[in-house]
Amino acid sequence: MKMDKETPMKEDNVMDNSEIRRRPEAALEASAQEVPSPEERRAILKARARVLAREPEMDAGAQEFLEIIEFRLASETYAVEFAFVREVYPLKDLTPLPGTPTFVLGIINLRGQILSVVDLKVFFNLSQKGLGDLNKVIILWNDRMEFGILADAILATHPVLLDAIQPMPLGVSRIGSEYLKGVTEEGVIILDAAEVLGDEKMIVHQEA
Repeated sequence: MKMDKETPMKEDNVMDNSEIRRRPEAALEASAQEVPSPEERRAILKARARVLAREPEMDAGAQEFLEIIEFRLASETYAVEFAFVREVYPLKDLTPLPGTPTFVLGIINLRGQILSVVDLKVFFNLSQKGLGDLNKVIILWNDRMEFGILADAILATHPVLLDAIQPMPLGVSRIGSEYLKGVTEEGVIILDAAEVLGDEKMIVHQEA
């Protein structure tokens, strides 16, 4: 489902991109927050713009980093590049959408914007063992697509060295290599959010 790219305003229990970066611990538990004043909202948007606009950090050895957000999905830990995450949202008021692929669990109304919600375990044909809460929605976006993916918990946001990301060993994951950036030394599977967003199977036609 192609979505409008309206920049969201901060509301109760919603964490936008800048908040997750400044306060990764807030992503672990969505708690009630006061609606910000216009001045606070402008500060949030400015901070978010700085995060999205900045170049990858380099240390003294000119090593490049990738900023990721880790999340738990059943018994596995996954991550996506932070630049493709708009916000984290607690799952609520999910409406099933008949006639859609099985990996599309339904749609949510996010401040007037209708977004489809995808179960990556079904999309990637992963094992359904170790079912979790699936009570968080990570909103992925780029200039063409926008939708939510389910997660059991948001774990952390941090940089990883690009050189430390290794190819996924053959036979370890059932996820196609085209959807993977690799795996960290800690065993975190980094998904290629650009490929996931660009997959035509993710397009849910309204006439469906």
